[in-house]
Amino acid sequence: MTRNPFGRNAFVAATVVGAVALSGLLSGASRAEDAVIIPPPALDVKAADGIQTAVIAGGCFWGVQGVFQHTAGVVNAVSGYAGGARKTAEYELVSTGTTGHAESVEIKFDPKRISYGKILQIFFSVAHDPTQLNRQGPDTGTQYRSEIFALNDEQKKVADTYIAQLNAARVYNKPIVTRVGTLQGFFPAETYHQDYLTLHPDQPYIASHDLPKIRNLQKVFAPNYLQKPTLVGNARNTN
Repeated sequence: MTRNPFGRNAFVAATVVGAVALSGLLSGASRAEDAVIIPPPALDVKAADGIQTAVIAGGCFWGVQGVFQHTAGVVNAVSGYAGGARKTAEYELVSTGTTGHAESVEIKFDPKRISYGKILQIFFSVAHDPTQLNRQGPDTGTQYRSEIFALNDEQKKVADTYIAQLNAARVYNKPIVTRVGTLQGFFPAETYHQDYLTLHPDQPYIASHDLPKIRNLQKVFAPNYLQKPTLVGNARNTN
């Protein structure tokens, strides 16, 4: 697989100069952040019949997708693009940071097993750092921003209220910068981006930034953790 050796793939490039250089990178500020223990939302979306959808952006979609593929009640989690036009929903274009898109994940979930609010709690606690503006770790640019793309007024109200609740409780050292917008369209990413965390666990970026998120999910949200991930390919075969 050919990938751009910049941004999140700096860790891939680091392997060229050997394990010593990679070790130095991992010991610096670019390491994966620890989970932040946060309260659940005081307000949640009312349970409804049928499979529901949430769309979120929190940096590189490999790790965010991986977290929710290991979350019970999620029936499918797809990496893709949101915030821009259909015609620019391509990785090479989105990577320029000029399309308006953010690397995003569309989450299909069973509200009888997990609520929208619980998805947001996991998103803020273990999936990414919501205090980083237009970046996550070594990845910089608006395409790596933190954003919740609400599908309706109720989701937007829950997201806005939860951010205000967490800021008031000062559970982070800095204010949350997560945007809350209205979803205009979600466009699945290229096939090679899907299930990336599961398919490439030894890739240096995945090992250093994303697998710790899975361990944090298991530790902090044990009742919601799935050992076997719900992969895109499997979901396609069963829906």
